Amino acid sequence: MAHHIDYYFAIVSPWTYLGHARFVALARQHGATVAVKPMDLGAVFPVSGGLPLSKRAPQRQAYRLVELARWSEFLGVPLNVQPKFFPANGDLAACWILAAAELGTAQALALTGAVGRALWAQERDIADAATLAAIAGECGLDAAKLAARAASPDMSARYAALTQEAIARGVFGAPTYVVGDELFWGQDRLDFLARKLAK
Repeated sequence: MAHHIDYYFAIVSPWTYLGHARFVALARQHGATVAVKPMDLGAVFPVSGGLPLSKRAPQRQAYRLVELARWSEFLGVPLNVQPKFFPANGDLAACWILAAAELGTAQALALTGAVGRALWAQERDIADAATLAAIAGECGLDAAKLAARAASPDMSARYAALTQEAIARGVFGAPTYVVGDELFWGQDRLDFLARKLAK
């Protein structure tokens, strides 16, 4: 029986971006189904002991930049460690991704990857509706329909509900991949996820 993976992520997380393409390929390779679940880390951190980047100790902030550059080079994934539009508000982009998920998982995953690239490799403002419309169009999606759907109150409510769901399931960082009740936190744990899916 194929596995099911709940994919909790923050669209503004560089680690989500660095792991995204590998995760999608891994799920496809093993025939796993995926539920795309963007969450608000700003709500997750206060209840899980995490700190927003600006409040972390200087040595932790400095090492994060080293690790991002290290992983970018290792994976061959382009990434600006200090992009022009960061910190970014990812709430609107998350609602666009949830709107895309109503069309299908493949569409939501494609848009997630494209939004991550826009922020971390292309110096684009993902908090801007016009930018999101352009990104959606590049993914072959109907930007006008997605914009209207993303702006609906129930989409914001779904985003909030997924954030609470993540907290209830013990998620504390992004990305987190959940199979059954087992959490795999971080794109550097995809090897463990692969082993799980191979069982």
